[in-house]
Amino acid sequence: MTNSSDAALSFRPSPKHFLALLTGNIALALGPWFVRLADSGPVSAGLWRLALALPLLAFFALRGREPMWGYARRDWWIIVAAGVVFALDLASWHVGIEMTKLGNATLFGNSGSLILMVWGLVTMHRRPHLREFAAVAMALGGAGLLLGRSMEIDARTLAGDLFCILAGLFYVVYILLVQGIRGRFGSWSLLFWSSLAGVPVMLVTALVLGEAVWPTNWWPLIGLMFASQIVGQGLLVYSLRHFPPLVIGLVLLTQPAVSVLVGWLAFNEVLALPDAIGMTLVGAALVLARSAEPVDESKPD
Repeated sequence: MTNSSDAALSFRPSPKHFLALLTGNIALALGPWFVRLADSGPVSAGLWRLALALPLLAFFALRGREPMWGYARRDWWIIVAAGVVFALDLASWHVGIEMTKLGNATLFGNSGSLILMVWGLVTMHRRPHLREFAAVAMALGGAGLLLGRSMEIDARTLAGDLFCILAGLFYVVYILLVQGIRGRFGSWSLLFWSSLAGVPVMLVTALVLGEAVWPTNWWPLIGLMFASQIVGQGLLVYSLRHFPPLVIGLVLLTQPAVSVLVGWLAFNEVLALPDAIGMTLVGAALVLARSAEPVDESKPD
């Protein structure tokens, strides 16, 4: 078994790995913008994000010679459950994107890293280290500032923040489901089957909500699929293994920064000083959470 010092020495990132990590995060940060541009409903946009990506995910899995069949029945049940939970994660996040600021949506949508850290402490039955105490304290303080600001602006904005936090909770359940089978699925095959399992859930949810499912303009949905499901996730799958969690957490902060810039340029969303302080605190908490816990590279987000 490799100890932590040996693991640290095993990271040998090159400039192309860093560029891939940075580009992947920027691509993921553009996802909320495409959701806003889509003339379908937000959940329907998530449906097309998954459905349009399926042929490409299958192609990449087959090209990488990843096994697509022959798994144990229990593994199939787990991957279907994971796909359903991911669909709920995506649906909650996309609804939240339509109701709150893009920066808030991106930050709270990534809150799963912090929640996983807390969950890990509970299951290990140990007291948090100082760094973990600091992460929780900063997250609670920053979230409180952001939620308070949303409440001042509009109850609808507060509801959007809460939907994005709910998405973070669903992400935790997704990760816990796939942890046990991650080694038996390739990255692309796992993304393919979890996405396929999520498609009918997204369709039913969109219909129940009365959304327009069939768009008149396909370009925002194609952009969403490429930015979030192919380019963003693909580059992250390629680059994450080359970096320690702390670096990944720091680069993660480019996502809310890009979302804030897009929100300002495209939708005239302006951050007040309390918003900036709250985002800084939550962002710092995410970095600490990423540095405290191993990062799973299988999230199709």
